[in-house]
Amino acid sequence: MSHSPRVGLFVTCLVDLFRPNVGFAAINLLEKAGYQVEVPTAQTCCGQPAYNNGDLANTRVIAKQVINTFDEFDYIIAPSGSCAGMLKKHYPQLFQNDSEWQAKAQAFAERCYELVSFLTDVCGITKVDASFEKTVTYHDACSGLRELGIKAQPRQLLNSVQGLELKEMEESDVCCGFGGTFCVKYPEISTRIVSDKVANIHASKAQVLLAGDMGCLLNIAGRLKRLNSAVKVYHIAEVLSDMATVPAIAEKNPPDL
Repeated sequence: MSHSPRVGLFVTCLVDLFRPNVGFAAINLLEKAGYQVEVPTAQTCCGQPAYNNGDLANTRVIAKQVINTFDEFDYIIAPSGSCAGMLKKHYPQLFQNDSEWQAKAQAFAERCYELVSFLTDVCGITKVDASFEKTVTYHDACSGLRELGIKAQPRQLLNSVQGLELKEMEESDVCCGFGGTFCVKYPEISTRIVSDKVANIHASKAQVLLAGDMGCLLNIAGRLKRLNSAVKVYHIAEVLSDMATVPAIAEKNPPDL
């Protein structure tokens, strides 16, 4: 008797700490697609902050823990382009001088996907059963776009959401200024970049901003809040799963990014 493929949800730090609703939305979407979803409690950060700052020794320790934690799953899915990019693209590169772990990392990477890409490219899903009576614009997060080729997939699914009108902003594929620790190291430059992004969002006349990466969403939502903007911010999974009924990101208090 065959069994449903087992999916391990890589929740990500920012979803866990700032927006658990995104994790529940991801589970909802994956279960609707016919998958058995589990959330390993032993999972930790993907190691991206350490990796981006050149601490490869600690990144390898983290990567080994993550690989072992998700060893039994058919697929590893993350609702984040940056984390999925780390798992899929950078883990194998970490172990180029360790043939045993390089093979493990490569096998692991081949089972890793970003959520929306998995639903469309692997599952073949072209529409969702959801409604959202708003005009929205979509920000293409850097890692998802450039490392994983995620561009058409979210738009295809958003166009199937009842009542949703997608209004493309100018330079949707330009960085929002978050960049992990970049916004901490270079706050003035980051603020200028996110201010330009916010200007493009406002010019689109959209009521809601969507994206697939919590780092970008927190950064942009914080800037929108500080400018007293009426634009609301949600993760795309919340809209696709029909779970965008909670307060928008940073609706009450902007994150300190």
